[in-house]
Amino acid sequence: MPNSPSVRVYETASTAETTQLGRTLGERLQPGDTVLLIGDLGAGKTCFIQGLCSGLGVAEPVTSPTFTLINEYQGRLPVAHFDLYRLNDPESVLDIGFDEYVDGNQVCLIEWADKFLEIMPTDAIEVRIEIGEGERRQLVVDLATLNRK
Repeated sequence: MPNSPSVRVYETASTAETTQLGRTLGERLQPGDTVLLIGDLGAGKTCFIQGLCSGLGVAEPVTSPTFTLINEYQGRLPVAHFDLYRLNDPESVLDIGFDEYVDGNQVCLIEWADKFLEIMPTDAIEVRIEIGEGERRQLVVDLATLNRK
């Protein structure tokens, strides 16, 4: 993926920088966009999503839906935030209405998307977050979908 012209690699030194990067991307998202977040536990997926939601104009607190599986927010666009960590198979993802969300006009933000890539939209924006020293993170963002809009 890093050799593609649509791929950008960002380095952040703090959670504030990671959140700001998310905010910048969130400002560009359009109805129907899906963002796949991939990274280890504690990598900063939720932190990045908090920034995305801020960029989308969500005013309420954004938390990971680890136990509820989906949180919905309203900003300049409706947002559906998924955390698929606890699910074990594609059928369980589909059982929560996944298709209806990703085929709709809201923005879908999906943590642990790599567990179920076979059912993820092929036109999604992919964000891979790698843990560095302390709060440092490397974010690899494939903007191919965003650049087509």
